This record gives sequence, structure tokens and C-alpha cells, in this order.
Amino acid sequence: MKSISFLFALTVIHAAEWTQPVEVRHDTKRVLAYQARWDGDFVIVRAQIEPGWHTFVMDNEQRHKEKLAGKPSLGVEKNTEITVAGGLNVTGPWLQSQPKDFSKPELRWFTWGFEREAIFAAKARKTAAGPANVEVRGQACYADICKNIEVSMTVPLQEGKASGVDLKSLVQVR
Repeated sequence: MKSISFLFALTVIHAAEWTQPVEVRHDTKRVLAYQARWDGDFVIVRAQIEPGWHTFVMDNEQRHKEKLAGKPSLGVEKNTEITVAGGLNVTGPWLQSQPKDFSKPELRWFTWGFEREAIFAAKARKTAAGPANVEVRGQACYADICKNIEVSMTVPLQEGKASGVDLKSLVQVR
């Protein structure tokens, strides 16, 4: 019985390192959920994306313009934008998971994004004792449906254990 209580306590402690999931829904179905944390060096945002849905990179518009090289296009999906305020100051460039290319060059439509999971991280330093506020804006799409994203998370600023996120696998946002 003691080992079950101990394991439960470890699970609760581990779960407290990430914020509670903030869900984005379309009608009654979950599209994706965001969580954030600060590990003492990096502010990290994780998106868990439902099957069939995808969301977009932080530098989608920049990548789109580079591929078009001045040619006209039908449009571009919204970048993922993350702002951090309150007790943290971002001091380094944003990093993101390696994106998937969703482009259709024959239509001059270029876009990159994520399926199932996306990680965003930036070096950050603590500037106040209180929590930080992390806001995410963007877009998630499924076939011919797109959902605007606007979520906010309050991130505690206690230094925690390593996040388990392989920061070396992330690429720098352009």
C-alpha cells in the first residue's frame, strides 16, 4: 500500500511541473491541448494534437515567402505565435520541433506544421517571483476546417527537474 501511495505522490509531483492542459475545441471535439513549463533555463510549450488535425510552425509565413520567391499565392496559414510575460523574459531564439512539409507546390501553396505533437522552447530568465503568463495564438486545421487558437497559461516559476524534452532535436525558428 505504501508503494502505491509513493507512486501516486511522484505522479502528482511530476504532473505539477507542466501546467494543466488548456484545450482547444471545435464544436464538442478536442482539437489539441497546450501545456507549458519553465525548467529553470527554458520556457517550453507542448501541443498535443488530435489525429487528423495539424497546426503550424512559428515561421510559416517566412518559409512561405522564401519558397514563393516573389510569386503570388492563394494565401498562407497563420504562424504559431507565443508570447511570454510576467515573471519570465525570453532571452534566446525560439526553437520548435522539426516540422512536416504540407506544401502543394503545383498550387504555389507552401506550408509547414505538426501532427500529433509539437514542442516550442526558448531560453528564458526569471525576472519576478510570481508566475509567468504564456499566450499561444495560431491555427489548427482538419481537412477543410480551420480553427483559430488563442490560449493563455499561467506558469509557476519554481525550478523543476528536467522536462524530458530533447531540446537538441528542435530547430531554430527563422
